[in-house]
Amino acid sequence: MLCSGNHNPEPPNASRWHPWCLCLCAATLLLGGGATSHATGAEPRIAATEIAGTVTSAHGPEAGVWVIAETHDFQTRFAKIVVTDEAGRYLIPELPVAKYRVWVRGYGLVDSRGADATPGHHLDIATDIASDAATAAKTYPAAYWYAMMKIPDEAQVAKVPGGRNGYLMWMKNMGCVGCHQLGNLATRTIPKSLGTFKSSQEAWLRRLQSGQAGVQMINIVQGALAGVPIHYLADWTDRIAAGELPAAPPSRPSGMERNIVATVRDWSDGKAYLHDLSGTDRRNPTVNGYGLLYGAPELSTDDFPVFDPSHNVARTFKASVRDADTPTTHDDPVLAPSPYWGEERVWDSRAIAHNPMFDQAGRVWYTARIRAADNPPFCKKGSNLPSAKDFPIDTSERQLAVYEPKSGKYTFVDTCFSTHHLQFSADANNTLWTSGGHEVVGWLDTQKFDLTGDAAASQGWAPFVLDLNGNGRLDPWTEPGQPLEPTRDQRLAVSFYAVMPNPADGSVWGTVAFRYPGALVRFDPRTRLSEIYNVPAPGFGVRGGDIDSHGVVWVSLASGDLGEFDRRRCKAPLNGPKATGDHCPEGWSFHRLPGPGFVNVPQMSVESSYYTWVDQHDTLGLGANVPIATGNLSDGVHALVDGKFVTLRIPYPLGFYAKGLEGRIDDPASGWKGRGIWITSGDRTPWHKEGGKGTKPLIVHLQVRPTPLAD
Repeated sequence: MLCSGNHNPEPPNASRWHPWCLCLCAATLLLGGGATSHATGAEPRIAATEIAGTVTSAHGPEAGVWVIAETHDFQTRFAKIVVTDEAGRYLIPELPVAKYRVWVRGYGLVDSRGADATPGHHLDIATDIASDAATAAKTYPAAYWYAMMKIPDEAQVAKVPGGRNGYLMWMKNMGCVGCHQLGNLATRTIPKSLGTFKSSQEAWLRRLQSGQAGVQMINIVQGALAGVPIHYLADWTDRIAAGELPAAPPSRPSGMERNIVATVRDWSDGKAYLHDLSGTDRRNPTVNGYGLLYGAPELSTDDFPVFDPSHNVARTFKASVRDADTPTTHDDPVLAPSPYWGEERVWDSRAIAHNPMFDQAGRVWYTARIRAADNPPFCKKGSNLPSAKDFPIDTSERQLAVYEPKSGKYTFVDTCFSTHHLQFSADANNTLWTSGGHEVVGWLDTQKFDLTGDAAASQGWAPFVLDLNGNGRLDPWTEPGQPLEPTRDQRLAVSFYAVMPNPADGSVWGTVAFRYPGALVRFDPRTRLSEIYNVPAPGFGVRGGDIDSHGVVWVSLASGDLGEFDRRRCKAPLNGPKATGDHCPEGWSFHRLPGPGFVNVPQMSVESSYYTWVDQHDTLGLGANVPIATGNLSDGVHALVDGKFVTLRIPYPLGFYAKGLEGRIDDPASGWKGRGIWITSGDRTPWHKEGGKGTKPLIVHLQVRPTPLAD
């Protein structure tokens, strides 16, 4: 039983978490959750930049728990986090000179009282077992609480495209969890500041209209999903308010999950959020080693954040727009006041920068708005621009801009195509490929733009056309919805969400999101022909994805899977009249993401991964081409290593929501210390995480060392 003094490093399973037993354990504990600092001849030598020791409880050494050293001596929040080994030992390396508060968080425990410490000292920490299951559950990731939500049966959502799976797609990574966590403390409870209501259903209906995202939220729940979620959201929060708890506890970190070193800072401000970041060239991640990192704050602000990791300093620069009539998010319609900000409109952005990307020269390219939506004449019908002759475009909602850190110059690049995500290919022209809608893929020859400054002459775009007649060349096509003609090709009514230049053959891939079941599209820049591959059952709900150096595509799926697609496995012809999307199910594989299943859909992980990034160059040290999916309900990321997931979790502050990530090698000669991935918290509601209103978005440097005690 739990009180037996068992020193098993893993937390007990659900059947052993009896509240009476936990209370008995708490009543018999003599430890006070404190810490002792000492150095004896028996202890290993501790370097001047380290703090080390052992974590124990009444059960003995505590394995697989987090030790957090936090200081407020710098301009930004600074916390370094490690995990204890099988003997409860820990070592926090590479600490800058400061006064730290060191404490422990772990599943099955209560947070220990902090102890003051400075680098170069030994610190043993005594911590307490949680007194009951409710106390233990306070530090569970959102996924374990979200799994308690009941899912409607097929009959209730029969009109939703995809039925219950389509419903889940919008409740998960295509809708609700595509912007913020569901299941954290802020969302599993109704804030008192929202007001008083006759029922929880009324409260949820009012809550979903709140603030500057209210229109989008209510359109999903009341529009696309016909109001069905309101009943289930209300039932969920009512049961939690009545004391119902997650069915089972999460497992503590094990294996290489204990080798992480996470450094957590903050940047931007408490009213803004970050979508993504960049600090190196994806094609050569040694560019800008130890240098500044740049964030994109999307709808929230035009104060673009900049972070200096060497000095723990965060600042911003003000992004401008070219035209005075460029709209701002401040003026977007608001249905009802925010329970956090009241009538204040906290978002105010004209640039709405979505993604940044470093180039080989250390410049930062942004998908950013520079003007109102109406396109200039060179984009439209009657233009002499080759792409406009083939497929004119009347509007674009977001264009491009490039920032030169040395000079501070911010240059506008007017594009006919809308932009969203962006990636450089490894060609001689440093072509920048973008996603963004209007049923085209867009590109910019950055070498030509650098030489001429002529945005019109340097850009191109193309629609997605299937080689339906199978002759290998682009022919006149039938429009979407028109009857097919055997001598013509067929244009697809799809748009790229993610965009992925393939380093293996020069093709460009994209995900097709926001429709059921979703798909991948391959575009060949040489022939201007495309191929489409629908995701087959049991997968559905394609969102963000990336490609490895062999051309294998990895995607986050609403089905709770990491999808893998390898075109080399296809057996049927890749063009011709039958190559219309369902011709290569054998190219797909599915890897169930970690996390519990819903209470009445247990076979499906509740994990709602927003994006997948592939570590082509082994920047994290887990191997080249390791796919890393954002764990948006798991406070971290999931790396697929040798066919098994390794979850790298950020336990503090609770509610970490990964969106953008990038790997950088600061110093190839420094082993694990010279490499790692950078992740920004991307939830649109940073005040939902632990700490509440006023806390800032996070930037995390995540590293993996060879053992839990490596220095």
